Amino acid sequence: MPALRIIGPEIEPQLDWIALTDAIAQAHELPRAEVADSFLYRGGDTLLTRSAWIDGLGLAVKPATVFPGNGAQGLPTINGAVNLLDDATGQLQAIVDFHLVTKWKTAGDSLLSARRLARPDARRVLVIGAGNVAASMIDAYRALIPDARITVCSRTASAAQALAGRTGACAVADLEPAVRDAEIIATATMSREPVLRGEWLSPGTHVDLIGAYRPDMREADDEVLRRARLFVDSRVTTLGHIGEIQDPIDRRVIAETDILADFYDLPAGAFARRSDDEITVAKNGGGAHLDLMTASYILGVAGGTV
Repeated sequence: MPALRIIGPEIEPQLDWIALTDAIAQAHELPRAEVADSFLYRGGDTLLTRSAWIDGLGLAVKPATVFPGNGAQGLPTINGAVNLLDDATGQLQAIVDFHLVTKWKTAGDSLLSARRLARPDARRVLVIGAGNVAASMIDAYRALIPDARITVCSRTASAAQALAGRTGACAVADLEPAVRDAEIIATATMSREPVLRGEWLSPGTHVDLIGAYRPDMREADDEVLRRARLFVDSRVTTLGHIGEIQDPIDRRVIAETDILADFYDLPAGAFARRSDDEITVAKNGGGAHLDLMTASYILGVAGGTV
């Protein structure tokens, strides 16, 4: 049995956002992933186990604990690990740092969407939110657009200013003019009510919707979805699960057929912009198969066998 690899955050300086998105795109040329989730509860605490198997790539099991009370002890509320298993033998190959995989999977997912859907000449980027995902998206967009002009806006002005100070972005307080001026927008909030309004979007804008992951969460209003050509990273993990998409479907604002493509349509060229003036929206729903793709990329960078 080959030596088990333990991969932690020390590998991060060797990772590359563009190379990761290439790896994710290439993995979507393999047979479609099988995915499954399970949940266990104890009061307010949760154990979520996400599993994926991609024939020709491998298997991943990602247990994640959500303990809301950890914050009072100065501990992260979400913890876990990503276990990578060999596709041919089922043997455990590597245990990869949970937070590292989650960070790079989440931002890499939306960066791949921006690579395919944003206008090539887009330079003005707006990030709505000021948390960890927002910070990761600034790094990711800069890898794609080194001369990007990045603006940050958050309901908490001090958080936006702090993030801007750490990243060299510009913090603004007024969201509407920032949206009207932007060519690429990322929403990375925990909002249950829309913060992004379709009437504010300029022609040619690309929007990466990231934050809403529950049935009762929305970051974009109905008009955003009406005006845009709609894409998702995975139909399996968004349709029927995420309020950003399912709520307007249930209310007949949009239909399932309005979702034009997901990442499995990349090889056929369907996940693409058609004109400079159209508005595009990509919903980042995540999924264990994307954890598997990301962790496999990280293992390859670390010198392991993918």
